[in-house]
Amino acid sequence: MIQLRPAAERGTTNIGWLDSKHTFSFNHYYDPKHMGFRSLRVINDDLVAPGGKFGRHPHANMEILTWVLSGSVVHEDSTGSRGTIRPGDAQKMSAGTGIYHSEANGSTTEPLHLLQIWIQPERDGLEPEYGQTHFPAEERTNRLRLIASPDGRDGSIVIHQDASIYNSLLTPGTRVEQPLDPGRHAWVQVATGAVTLNGKALRKGDGAAISGEPQLQLEASETSEVLVFDLG
Repeated sequence: MIQLRPAAERGTTNIGWLDSKHTFSFNHYYDPKHMGFRSLRVINDDLVAPGGKFGRHPHANMEILTWVLSGSVVHEDSTGSRGTIRPGDAQKMSAGTGIYHSEANGSTTEPLHLLQIWIQPERDGLEPEYGQTHFPAEERTNRLRLIASPDGRDGSIVIHQDASIYNSLLTPGTRVEQPLDPGRHAWVQVATGAVTLNGKALRKGDGAAISGEPQLQLEASETSEVLVFDLG
């Protein structure tokens, strides 16, 4: 079964410097039919104006991932971690018992486009931690590259949940496939472009929840970037 989540039906927050689209309920956007999927709790599609900044704020008991589509993020948090996140960098914070952080557009002249992803951890009360790993475009082009997993296999960044996240940059006409083991579920998020998922058309910003399918087939009809979540 594949259930589509059209981009146009997402929640929105627009406060001038931030234009955010919410796949699931978040902040002032609440829809009891869209509270998350399995352990996946948040996918925010954020456009941040030049010089825009998320001020210092707290999180707890959540795995928080940042994936930059264009531009750069300057990050700082209470673990003492600082850094710049660019396209191809998977950045995660295990908020655990509590963490404060801030994120800012790294440019005063160019906009920033990013996906912020929250995954519920396997248990509460974990020690806060930060991680960042780069995945070159050639490793993600026309293949599904594992970027996050619970065991860090294939050089992926470690998250504390039974969830594996893949990224792919697809050229037009290219198909990639991913098996889905019995009892597993998946979420597909189209970051840019347009694809078909097992024959169903998805465009930029669309998502899809998948259950009971033995395999995912993604084919790009134009230059596209997709994320695939394999979830317990």
